[in-house]
Amino acid sequence: MFAGSYCGSPPGLHEIAMRWNFDPALIAVLACGLALALRARNRLAAAGVALLAVAFVSPLCAASVTLFSARSVHHLFLIAASLAFAMAVRDSGTSSRIVRTLSGLHFPVGPATIVMTVVLWGWHVPALYDAALSNMLVYWAMQLSILATSFAFWHAVCRAGAVGAVGGLLGGMVQMGFLGALLTFAARPFYLVHIVAAPSWGISALADQQLSGLIMWVGGMAPFAIGTAVIARKAWLRQDDIMPVAGIVRNPA
Repeated sequence: MFAGSYCGSPPGLHEIAMRWNFDPALIAVLACGLALALRARNRLAAAGVALLAVAFVSPLCAASVTLFSARSVHHLFLIAASLAFAMAVRDSGTSSRIVRTLSGLHFPVGPATIVMTVVLWGWHVPALYDAALSNMLVYWAMQLSILATSFAFWHAVCRAGAVGAVGGLLGGMVQMGFLGALLTFAARPFYLVHIVAAPSWGISALADQQLSGLIMWVGGMAPFAIGTAVIARKAWLRQDDIMPVAGIVRNPA
């Protein structure tokens, strides 16, 4: 079942601290990304690369084969990395070809939110999820599609006006909440790989899935809720700045 798993076979709890992933191809890609970020002096891009390193190099990668709750944390790292990259593109002062290309992309908030939701929910269909943990090609299709569609969403939010950005963030928050609730309140475990592997850590597959749902429900909704609050506050402050000026202009008339 786990022969084709990128992160290897499910580790025992006693060996998880030693299960680092030093895949040469992965390390080369991350090193190139970090070098580009440091060359551009873009801390947000470097933070995004660091988040990807935690997701794929640290023992979290192996733990996500055993526990579905670890997989949820892994997905949240991908979403956080995509946010860091979107903010890096928005704030970048460089004129590199990569930044120009990414900056030139225009994603409407509504379609970007829908596509991200379809991809995230789609990979939680049991047949697709189990396939991703037994086939490396399917695994990387899952990881890259989640990263790409999340980047498109955050990029669209960063470029949108206050109303559009808040609408997208609320949509993202709602879909994460529903997915988390579905996993939390399910009466049975959905994923064969974790039905087999989770008990080796002293937790039932159903309890692991419920914990995963709570992680997505609370942790997954947090960045969307925080983003909504920040944008709403900025819009409110801008409105406060505009109103006195408008009053000054109207009085002489």
